Amino acid sequence: MINALYYGDNLEVLREHIADASVDLIYLDPPFNSNASYNVLFRAPSGGGTDASIEAFDDTWAWGPSAEDALADIRASGNHTLWTLLDAIAKSLGKNALMAYLAMMAVRLIELHRVLKDTGSLYLHCDPTASHYLKLVLDAVLGAENFRNEIVWKRTTAHSAARRWGDVHDTILFYSKGPAFVWTELTIELSDEYAARYKNTDSLGRIWSDDNLTGPGTRNGESGQPWRGNDPGAKGAHWKVSNKAVLSITGDPESAKLSTHAKLDLLDKVGLIHWPRSRKDGTPGFPRFKRLISSGMVLQDVITDISPINSQAQERLGYPTQKPRALLERIIAASSNPGDVVLDPFCGCGTAVDAAEKLGRRWIGIDITHLAIGLIEKRMHEGYDRPGDGFKLPFDVIGVPKDKDSALRLAAEKPHDFQNWFCLKVGGYPLDGGRKGADRGVDGHFYPYENSKDTSTGVISVKAGHNIGVAMIRDLRGVMEREGYPFGLFLSAYEPTRPMIAEAAAAGVHETEFGRFPRLQILTPADLFHGPGAKLPPLAPINRRHARVETRSSHKDGGQGSLL
Repeated sequence: MINALYYGDNLEVLREHIADASVDLIYLDPPFNSNASYNVLFRAPSGGGTDASIEAFDDTWAWGPSAEDALADIRASGNHTLWTLLDAIAKSLGKNALMAYLAMMAVRLIELHRVLKDTGSLYLHCDPTASHYLKLVLDAVLGAENFRNEIVWKRTTAHSAARRWGDVHDTILFYSKGPAFVWTELTIELSDEYAARYKNTDSLGRIWSDDNLTGPGTRNGESGQPWRGNDPGAKGAHWKVSNKAVLSITGDPESAKLSTHAKLDLLDKVGLIHWPRSRKDGTPGFPRFKRLISSGMVLQDVITDISPINSQAQERLGYPTQKPRALLERIIAASSNPGDVVLDPFCGCGTAVDAAEKLGRRWIGIDITHLAIGLIEKRMHEGYDRPGDGFKLPFDVIGVPKDKDSALRLAAEKPHDFQNWFCLKVGGYPLDGGRKGADRGVDGHFYPYENSKDTSTGVISVKAGHNIGVAMIRDLRGVMEREGYPFGLFLSAYEPTRPMIAEAAAAGVHETEFGRFPRLQILTPADLFHGPGAKLPPLAPINRRHARVETRSSHKDGGQGSLL
């Protein structure tokens, strides 16, 4: 299924849902920083507090049954090279957190290799903690001959570090599945420093800088023979002619097969060889290549022009490991074509999915938390829906409740997951990262607009069990009055009693620029899937920094407002 978000273990999703050779590009940023917690922090629109943080995952790895199962799967996979490698690493490192991580990654990389097309590529984003081990695993899975680049991205500005070099970069390991992989050469705008190197203008008005026509080391073939009286061997070098420059002249890929001297003659014929001033004996100096200034500089494997997401960035979600969309756009533009399928099996806050949609690619995202899937769902609808003309971005979300019955199953089997899922579905954010703990009757918050610019904070209480009663509504009303919340939502897996409904109605109404709304409302999964849902003003989106909403005249019915 294409343009889809899957909730679940990516190993199971890959095996059950993703077909062989069906994906053009894979980007993955698997977490490894033992004992670290990664939170998605959704601050209130006022900018204060972290009471609506979303814990996306804990990447604490430990050796256990899952790691043992992964090693068993690798042993049975038929990839003897990979099994031998991991067996040797396990004997060296022992069965610890790092080894568990490598085993769990290796078995997933086997599946990623399976789903990748022969013309496809894979980019694995990592930090120096485990990058050297991951490269060995990738060599064993995709083949060392298919390694293309180790890309360095400067992810932060300089900072001090105790007794070591400041660590300011991430590593992205780029592999293809085979030799015939999709590739588009990208360029970026020339820097002033780079452009300043081009100081010459020829008779045709071309701006150029001289460059070597030779490479180090002598050769026995024609590339080492004198041309027009100039012997590269006398300089301990050989002729080195750019096939790209020759192709730009002829437009014929076969021109790469021309002899070295024929290529030099061709470059000279079109004025791309610079002959320095004559020597004392009247002969020209040793020839140089006239490198013409271009409209852009070809991208290199060190990326310094894409800044990390800072506290003021418009796209910032507060996710500590969030990558800038420009970085993912660059990878996707270089290694896929419009309409291709991009897969991110650790999609986190969904930057790769977002970039793929923006660039006209199809996409698949997988994550193991309801929180991440719910947040990406919000992000995609808020980024691409057009409420004004009724367009809603079409995509599927697999593995999450689709109706009342599946929601009730989630409530019975995983009440805490139900709590987080329900909070997100009504437009809220689970309390304290969605972690289990004493919540004092508060399970989440949401941020309704009071007018076109200002927001307030609403409070959410979720109950997954059968035992509900009017006392719970009174408790929520007490929290609202004590903390000054203008709105409250009581989310219940099961239908409320009449006294509960009466108590909620007694809380009264709250007036905003968009109309008058009940202060305290009770919602069930049936209301969510088969009813009108909550009656609320427009809610602030994930990225509220530049959000504005329509005025009251657009919402005379008092229903859910639309975001511009």
